[in-house]
Amino acid sequence: MLGWALTFLVVALIAAALGFGGIAGTSAGIAQVLFFVFIILFVVSIVMRAVRGRPPL
Repeated sequence: MLGWALTFLVVALIAAALGFGGIAGTSAGIAQVLFFVFIILFVVSIVMRAVRGRPPL
């Protein structure tokens, strides 16, 4: 999922550099959503690991 977020970030940066506002905005929005989903899943996995009794990382 992080790969998708990075892919859309690169597409947004390239589109912004070329001046395509619609494409850049859409790609940036998708990258932002995927980034936050990834962060939430990461935090949930850390909490679940701690609940099971294993030390985090």
